[in-house]
Amino acid sequence: MFAIIRRVEVRVIILVLFLLICSPAFAAQERINLSVGQTVYVPVYSNVISGPKKVPADLANTLIIRNTDLHNQIRVTVADYYDTKGGLIKRYYNQPETIGPLGTSYIYLSNYEDEGGVGANFIIQWQAAKEVNVPIIECVMVGSQGRAFVSSSQVIKKDTE
Repeated sequence: MFAIIRRVEVRVIILVLFLLICSPAFAAQERINLSVGQTVYVPVYSNVISGPKKVPADLANTLIIRNTDLHNQIRVTVADYYDTKGGLIKRYYNQPETIGPLGTSYIYLSNYEDEGGVGANFIIQWQAAKEVNVPIIECVMVGSQGRAFVSSSQVIKKDTE
């Protein structure tokens, strides 16, 4: 009887280990994302609504683009800022901005900038001469009363060449 139970326990342990090794989450830790370019959407909150009176609280925003490649530069070709309704507010680069290996570029929006609203966003396009580690693109928002948070980017288009 104990031998049968022990065999079942061993089979269950082997099955659990197999599933852990083959799971996408485990595999994703080993995967390095490479690309020659992307178009990226980044949420920005010029203000947030809070309290029972729904009063907007203004936030300062810093869009940060971090080149995570150890050896290659990337070029940011577009950094466009849009409002809640999808209307273009401002184009930030007239010419490509080059970011060296492990370098960082940023765009600062003052807390007095209130055109964007709660649904503002950046569209960022970046390119590289060859496949590189994809950059980390985030927006850090800081307000009064201890409000601070980060929004992550989402790839909406990948360049293929």
